[in-house]
Amino acid sequence: MSSTGKMRPRGKRPDAHDGDGHSTAGDNTIAPSSVAPSPPTSPTSASRKVVTITSLEGPTVRPAEKRGVSSLVPHAPKLPAPVQFPLLATLSLSISALLYSLTYQFTRAPLATNERVLEDWSEVALLTGWKLFQLGLGWYGNFDSIDLAALTVLSQGPSLYLLSTFYSTPVVPLVSSLVIEVLSATLPFHLLRPLNAAHAEPSQAPNSDIVADRPIALLTTLLAAAIYSVSLLFAYATYLPTFLVVYFNNLASITPAHEASYISFLPVTLALGLAAQTFIFAPTTSVARTAQDDVNDSFNPVEAGLGATVWWNVWGWSTRTKVAMGRTLVLMLVSGVSSALKARYEVLGVETAGAVAWGSVWVLAAGITGVGLGAVGST
Repeated sequence: MSSTGKMRPRGKRPDAHDGDGHSTAGDNTIAPSSVAPSPPTSPTSASRKVVTITSLEGPTVRPAEKRGVSSLVPHAPKLPAPVQFPLLATLSLSISALLYSLTYQFTRAPLATNERVLEDWSEVALLTGWKLFQLGLGWYGNFDSIDLAALTVLSQGPSLYLLSTFYSTPVVPLVSSLVIEVLSATLPFHLLRPLNAAHAEPSQAPNSDIVADRPIALLTTLLAAAIYSVSLLFAYATYLPTFLVVYFNNLASITPAHEASYISFLPVTLALGLAAQTFIFAPTTSVARTAQDDVNDSFNPVEAGLGATVWWNVWGWSTRTKVAMGRTLVLMLVSGVSSALKARYEVLGVETAGAVAWGSVWVLAAGITGVGLGAVGST
């Protein structure tokens, strides 16, 4: 090789000096053909890192999302909290007024014969205020639209049964009125609040093996229907006929009370039983066990004080039992007061004592039904 074309030894750094003491940092141009390509790094090089892939996993998807169902956790409402209930009440009253106006010939007109006209604005305010109270009870009680539908059937059913049985009112107007009441109560809830776990996706709710079991739902519905039937027969066999004769002035006959049987009001009691099962049993069984349940189970009255022992005996129930008790009290209040108010102010010739006696039948039935369904659902 020519002395003028001195070449940098292989493997030497660009700024290294050759044997003559000259720096080779400035030798930047080298013919491609004069330098052999660098051999590949040996696989046994110490600097090589080995990465082992053991498995490939996709993103975690919840079962509800696999079926295209949104999460059961309620989303935060977009509207400000102070606006939500006034909006719900306005929507409910507006829907009710609109639907009754559009269907007057099929709903109100056939009922006019036995319908009592409200005498003054105080009665209008009383009935409107009670409806707003029911909406508030459902809203602040954290009920969803299906809860409200069931509660509406349980509160409106007794008065419709009264008109059908003792006043020979056609079934179609009564069912149409019930549908309007259910829609006006549930549509605003459906728009402003998501369904709870027991109603939205029973198979994903706590204790889903019970909540989503159809035979259990059928049996508890029949249980509730049987309790309503027995309660009504008990009232007919004891005090109710006397109150019907004395305080229901426009009744032509009380023969239906004496001829009543399980078969005669089976459609009514089945509907009420299904509504009671939906309102009490399903929400009760879908309640998960809480930390307070563990505290109650571990309570030792021997070591506790008198006050703690008294409190435990009064309110040391399981979370499921407390839910069943609360919903039973709501059902007793709403069904009893609604039945009495509708009989007193919407049916011609009914006096206050008669309306209270009629409402007491459904308070008794609701209470026993709640105890029965609560006992089954709490076990």
